[in-house]
Amino acid sequence: MPSDFRGFDCVEIRFKGGRKEFFRNDKNLPLVTGDAVVVEATGSGWHLGHVSLKGELVRLQMRKKKVPTDSRDIKAILRVATPDDEERWQAVRDLENGTMFRARAVVDELRLKMKLSDVEYQADRTRALFYYSAEDRVDFRELIRRLADEFRVRVEMRQISLRQEAGRIGGIGVCGRELCCSTWLTDFKAVSTTAARYQNLSLNPQKLAGQCGRLKCCLNYELDAYLDALKDIPQVQRPLQVANGEAFLQKTDIFRKRMWFAFKGDNNWVMLSTERVREVLELNKKGERPETLAAPRVQEEVAPAVSTLMEGDLDRLDDQIKGGSKRGKRKRKDKDRSDRPEARETSATPAAPEAREPREAREPRRRERPDRPEGARPPRPEGQPSAAPRAEIVPATPSGPPSDEAGEQRGRRGAAARPLNRRGGRNRGGNSSDSGATTPDATRPEQDRPRRPEQTNRPPKGSAPAEGSGAPQQPRPPREGGDNGRNGNRGRGRRGGSGRHGGGQNPAGPPAGSN
Repeated sequence: MPSDFRGFDCVEIRFKGGRKEFFRNDKNLPLVTGDAVVVEATGSGWHLGHVSLKGELVRLQMRKKKVPTDSRDIKAILRVATPDDEERWQAVRDLENGTMFRARAVVDELRLKMKLSDVEYQADRTRALFYYSAEDRVDFRELIRRLADEFRVRVEMRQISLRQEAGRIGGIGVCGRELCCSTWLTDFKAVSTTAARYQNLSLNPQKLAGQCGRLKCCLNYELDAYLDALKDIPQVQRPLQVANGEAFLQKTDIFRKRMWFAFKGDNNWVMLSTERVREVLELNKKGERPETLAAPRVQEEVAPAVSTLMEGDLDRLDDQIKGGSKRGKRKRKDKDRSDRPEARETSATPAAPEAREPREAREPRRRERPDRPEGARPPRPEGQPSAAPRAEIVPATPSGPPSDEAGEQRGRRGAAARPLNRRGGRNRGGNSSDSGATTPDATRPEQDRPRRPEQTNRPPKGSAPAEGSGAPQQPRPPREGGDNGRNGNRGRGRRGGSGRHGGGQNPAGPPAGSN
């Protein structure tokens, strides 16, 4: 603070029950809000209180309560309270409850129509204040005489209002919190039912009254906000004149600016905005009556979208897709699959013959040997085990003489030993002749074995070929070096040019007389 600044010398001191008074700090004591100080009591003696306000705010508070700053009635602050002063003050406060109960018993004996609410002792225990409330004037001279003789103090009676009484006693309000008058509210303002009317509250005294029996102080808290909002609400002094009759005001929502009207004898309410109510009031002043309370509806022209103006509706393609059939969806799925690179590779490869032609009309693919006419087969030597009949449809190479019994049985491997039709119960993993297992067809006689459709037209083994075929009449002798014409190349590729049991190529070449 500046060196020449002189603060306001008055201080506000708080006592029991929220009572506040102004005192002058003549000695310029360094006080802080909340400090305990010893002040000069009214009449004689001293009392202890706590600082509640200091500085220029005290000047404004004194101006509000209309207390002159230069008044001689303002007492002075004696000193800052010491621990001994606080102990004496605390001991005196412990006597207040017992004194109050004894005083109430004396009031009942004297049959006085008054209610004793609180007792406050002075810190030096020379004076006692008795707070009471009563509806009419009470003659308590006998009461003061008996209390002074019993407690040996100077008795002073002070009448308070019902609100001050509730503040001193305390309690819990309907809001669930402690009463405002007993916590922070010190100045009580007048509350009337007009505040309840502005807020559209029901005028029920049981709901509007507090514990003190008077109107609640909280009715004034939101009154200013309602008064500001009511400036935009039209005042309806008379019912609205409509062609159907007269509409009476039933309810008003101040903050949402809505008003409800109802016709006489009709329980249905019509909600109107404040602008519409002003329009109807203006028409009624001119002597006109609208047909209905509600405002006429005006169909607004919807502006076309930018997409429709530029290139049409953007959802037109979606509508076409939704309107299509399932068959169209399947075609599109197949088309999408065909567009994939894997589908293109599979489509480029030739289809299997089983997928292009029926099974009955399918002919086995094999190479025709130049030295054997169609339909002619060499006779089977005596004692040679019969191989699977379906293995002969595998193409053979015309390179080498026929094989012996062991070479023909063990020389067939891989694809040459597998039949085209795998439904005969054969071993699918390899050559059945190599594993040594005999199939049911191999154990049957040759005339009872099932024949393929293409073998039905062939002549039986060992018979002469048909006339005019141009094929030689005598059968070929068996080859010595193994069946190189059929499986010789395969055995040479896997076993280094020879079969498992001498099935390799004959170095001497084919026998004489062979083609």
